[in-house]
Amino acid sequence: MAAFCVGVTGGVASGKSEVTRHFEALGIVVADADLAARAAVASGSAGLAEVVAEFGAAVLDAQGALDRAAMRKLVFGDDGARRRLEAIVHPRVRSMLRDQCADAPGAYAIAAIPLLAEGGGRDAYPWLDRVLVVDVPVDIQQARVMQRDRIDGELAARMIAAQASRGERLAIADDVIVNDGPIEALPAQVAALDRRYRALASSRAAG
Repeated sequence: MAAFCVGVTGGVASGKSEVTRHFEALGIVVADADLAARAAVASGSAGLAEVVAEFGAAVLDAQGALDRAAMRKLVFGDDGARRRLEAIVHPRVRSMLRDQCADAPGAYAIAAIPLLAEGGGRDAYPWLDRVLVVDVPVDIQQARVMQRDRIDGELAARMIAAQASRGERLAIADDVIVNDGPIEALPAQVAALDRRYRALASSRAAG
């Protein structure tokens, strides 16, 4: 069981998913917050029952599952509704991630948390031993979003602005990968961090 956990975060199109894939290739278990968020409100779950109790049956589709489009429409532009939804989902996500990391085999585990800075940072995840931020200059980030999602610059800029700022993410970082170069540069950076995390985990285990 892993007694050392690293949180990985980054803005939209920063390349954090590619980074976590390289950690997985090195045998490291990655607990994914996005997957945990889906599981938290899966059909038949207590989380979904709480969402329905809070927002009504209109958020369900014909099969009784969460209608994500309807839910997004309901909370879009309504900060109060969004906070009520987050109060249901986020504690479950944090608990799932912590359990998955604790149960992971290997020297350490990774929790991939895209909205770590937005969701309370280190205070919300006090069990994280390190935070790795995948960083990218905003102009490169915007160009990547435009290319990936085939959208214009204005919409890409709004998507980036809706997240924590680059500075806010870097403020919670212990380690940083600046992903502004070719994708081929990532494996060496990840390998170096893997060696560091294994050493830190070994020191922790040794007491």
